Amino acid sequence: QVQLVESGGGLVQSGGSLRLSCAASGTFFAIVAMGWYRQPPGKQRELVASITTGGSTNYADSVKGRFTISRDNAKNTVYLQMNSLKPEDTAVYYCNVADGLYGYWGQGTQVTVSS
Repeated sequence: QVQLVESGGGLVQSGGSLRLSCAASGTFFAIVAMGWYRQPPGKQRELVASITTGGSTNYADSVKGRFTISRDNAKNTVYLQMNSLKPEDTAVYYCNVADGLYGYWGQGTQVTVSS
């Protein structure tokens, strides 16, 4: 059974930093990519950043230069370093794992940035 465990969310002031972690466990077909999505209040879920097994990264324009995604393939863990946080970054952040057959989601972790 696949399980994604997220950690690292919380409340931070504008300009601050947070680091999210997501540890994936269970049996996967073959992990292709891991990533982070977010859902701001009253809005749709959107891609924040993703990283392939080979290390290729993709970022939303709104976070480029401020957020950095990384992963530890041996531990099936993905990280999101978030710097220079803004109030508009406030959202529930979800971890996602794509294994070539299915997409798996974490339970979400709240990030709140106060102005």
